[in-house]
Amino acid sequence: MTDPNKPQILADDAPHILVVDDDKRIRALLSRFLMDKGYRVTTAQHVVEATTCLKNFAFDLIILDVMMPGESGLSFAARLRIDSAVPILMLSALAETEARVRGLEAGADDYLGKPFEPRELVLRVAALLRRSSPRLVTSSSTIACFGRFTFHLDRGELRRGEELMHLTEREREILRLLLDKPSETISRDDLGGIGEAGSERSIDVQINRLRRKIEDDPANPLYIQTVRGLGYRMLIDP
Repeated sequence: MTDPNKPQILADDAPHILVVDDDKRIRALLSRFLMDKGYRVTTAQHVVEATTCLKNFAFDLIILDVMMPGESGLSFAARLRIDSAVPILMLSALAETEARVRGLEAGADDYLGKPFEPRELVLRVAALLRRSSPRLVTSSSTIACFGRFTFHLDRGELRRGEELMHLTEREREILRLLLDKPSETISRDDLGGIGEAGSERSIDVQINRLRRKIEDDPANPLYIQTVRGLGYRMLIDP
């Protein structure tokens, strides 16, 4: 049986992810799921163990629990940020806006509440890796892909496979803003500045219409994510 606490031998250039969580079941779940997606994974059950891992290996991303015995994930993230830019995806059972803000202030690049959908976590991991890798995200890129869809940022053209999807001008501009900065939060004010003056309610209505066009389950979106109290962000596929 494979030891989840040792790096797995996958592609030599596969991103290496450190999972830090005191819950053995979550460590095993994330290790298995991420490895199935082609990532190399090392796990640690607390900050002391994670610190040892960081001395021995170079990681492309850290998935970090907030509440653990000993030093918390918040404190660990703040210490890492003193001299490291490694992307951090923070996990926590505390999903309130204030808890998310504390995580981001501590240095996390993204924040996901527990329980979480593994597919969403993989999308967030891929988005963070793209942002930290110049070879994956370039300012010259004009086509974004997510699920069965492709969106041409210059032409404002959305296709599902070969099918051209109808978008209103307002939907097209909102989608362009979201996809121009994948995984980054775009405030309602910024989205509301498109075209005619729009209220927050108007933006929410437009987002819901977009979700009905691109999400399999608009009530539980995978791509257009609400960042409570802040705005929206777009997650796209690896």
